[in-house]
Amino acid sequence: MLREGWAIWALASALALTAGWTDWRSRRIPNWLTVPALVIGIAANSLIRGWSGTKDSLLGAGLGLTLLLPFVLIRSLGAGDWKLAGAMGAFMGPRHLITVLIVAVLIAGVMGVILIIWKKRVGQTLRNLVRMTAAFLSLHLPGPDLTLDNPESLKVPFGVAFAMAAVLYSARQMWGAS
Repeated sequence: MLREGWAIWALASALALTAGWTDWRSRRIPNWLTVPALVIGIAANSLIRGWSGTKDSLLGAGLGLTLLLPFVLIRSLGAGDWKLAGAMGAFMGPRHLITVLIVAVLIAGVMGVILIIWKKRVGQTLRNLVRMTAAFLSLHLPGPDLTLDNPESLKVPFGVAFAMAAVLYSARQMWGAS
């Protein structure tokens, strides 16, 4: 049996699937998708749940944007992924968004390990982790060769991981599983 508010979860799933597909195909999540989705998420929650929906939607969007901003600033995450987190937060609210983000990070981690092994870059990855840890402990940035700007770096499409987590979670919410 479908739960109340299933339309919001269906819209969130549609956003996640579209973002995951575009990230997979082009390694970009475009503004034409994320910006209107943020507005639609706020409007849908406002129409369906009233002021409490508006509040949850704004808090979710703000939380998604706030949590991922540092990673965008140090160039370890793309701005499209960041805007996707804000838009998904507008649909899900803060409580649900946290769960989806944690699952997405775990999925992205598994994807990363598979990519590292597939590309035979285990040694280089371990050296990079040591450099990043040293930079973190000395309160410095690790350098431009360890950012998204390096064309040689392996990149996991976070939008794909986010889409997988969001669709699974949304399906669970729509069908009433707790």
